[in-house]
Amino acid sequence: MIPSTTLKLMTRPLYVASRSFVSGEPARPTIKTEIPGPQSAILLKDLDSIQAMKSVQFFVDYDKSLGNYIVDADGNTMLDVFTSISSIPLGYNHPNMLKAFDSDHAKKVLINRPALGVYPGNDWVDQLRNVLLSCAPPGLDQVITMMCGSCSNENAFKLMYFKYMDKVRGGIPPNDEAMKSCLDNLSPGTPRLSVLSFHGGFHGRTPGALACTHSKSIHKIDVPLYDWPVADFPRYKYPLEENTQENTAEDKRCLDKVEEILERQTKNSNPCVGIIVEPIQAEGGDHHGSANFFQGLQDICKKHDIVYLVDEVQTGGGPTGKMWAHEYFNLRDAPDIVTFSKKMLTGGLYHKPDLRPNNAYQIFNTWVGDPSKLILLDSVLKTIRQDKLLETTLKAGDVLLSGLRRLENQFPSLLHSARGIGTFCAVDADTSARRDQILAKLRTEGVHCGGCGETAIRIRPALIFETKHANIFIESLEKVLKTF
Repeated sequence: MIPSTTLKLMTRPLYVASRSFVSGEPARPTIKTEIPGPQSAILLKDLDSIQAMKSVQFFVDYDKSLGNYIVDADGNTMLDVFTSISSIPLGYNHPNMLKAFDSDHAKKVLINRPALGVYPGNDWVDQLRNVLLSCAPPGLDQVITMMCGSCSNENAFKLMYFKYMDKVRGGIPPNDEAMKSCLDNLSPGTPRLSVLSFHGGFHGRTPGALACTHSKSIHKIDVPLYDWPVADFPRYKYPLEENTQENTAEDKRCLDKVEEILERQTKNSNPCVGIIVEPIQAEGGDHHGSANFFQGLQDICKKHDIVYLVDEVQTGGGPTGKMWAHEYFNLRDAPDIVTFSKKMLTGGLYHKPDLRPNNAYQIFNTWVGDPSKLILLDSVLKTIRQDKLLETTLKAGDVLLSGLRRLENQFPSLLHSARGIGTFCAVDADTSARRDQILAKLRTEGVHCGGCGETAIRIRPALIFETKHANIFIESLEKVLKTF
């Protein structure tokens, strides 16, 4: 049950094509070879001789890639609706990004990368305030930079622990026994605490984040992890408007389960210090939750006095038509923590003041982020505002979702459950095998797309993705579906 504001967006009429935001962008895909082609095959073999990276799909000529189009090593030009797993905000070689390091000052920031936790540049505070805080989630005015989504979540967990243990001690600093015992990973300095996550969630591949990740076995197999609890995330029936009663009951079932788990963890002396949740379970299959569900989670966190962490690593930065997807949920106040990366180009976390660590080095690593990424992000944010890209995203998203719904009605045995906010869209195939066949055939049509979960086709274009690109995608998908 997506918020009513979102449902209104989903029912808008189609829009006509507009100008390209990147001059010289190809008009359509062009395919010369199979994908991966012979040059990619040579490079794959060469790579394999020095690095085990069997996840590589094809090699890219980033010099030739432009706008919404990615060009592979064999010269195939594809409409890219996957964008390095939703990580390229303005497409390829956007002119505003290319000139971000034109100034001598920017170049010096790039080459003199500081250890920000101890020796930040004299303009670092201005960068934080003018760039990261300029797009902060409403109600959050504290920010910590990191390098990626995983380390952002790991450090968010630490803030949860610190707050909980400070409450347990009544604000008194840890004693000598605690300080000594933690060096041997023993109590009382190493307490038994947990974080609640959800089936289908993905939060990273480092140990704490991985303990909260429940989307694919290959992420976790053979890795020792914390014994942390996991709850059910809603699984709705589509179309939403035809299944209101069932989906409302699903929200209640999942919220009741969260309450039950929190109480059990306290009884088992392994209390939950917080809940981590994605606005849309991206890796797990693009599962949506309603405003009612997310409001309910916040109410539960307040009731139990634990931290509400919203992981916006994939949804943050504009792909839903708002900078932050949780803005659609009309929460009573801001989440306690919002983590980010991907389209934001740097990792990090926004948080409330009561989560500030008490001591130096409690949240720390050598780099604590990279100021050069904020130079790039500044260019992205200015371009979003200048070109009204959030509006563009909503318009393109309307065309995408309308097209997906038309295709699922046209091919009901192949597709179902079209859903999305902005261009953050997905549709399910009837089987995993069919989904993979559709993705492969889309490449032969010149469209690079991705999958997630068991059967979902996920769409993750750049913010410069327009209605004309959406129409090319829908046209290509229809052509592929007809082959079945």
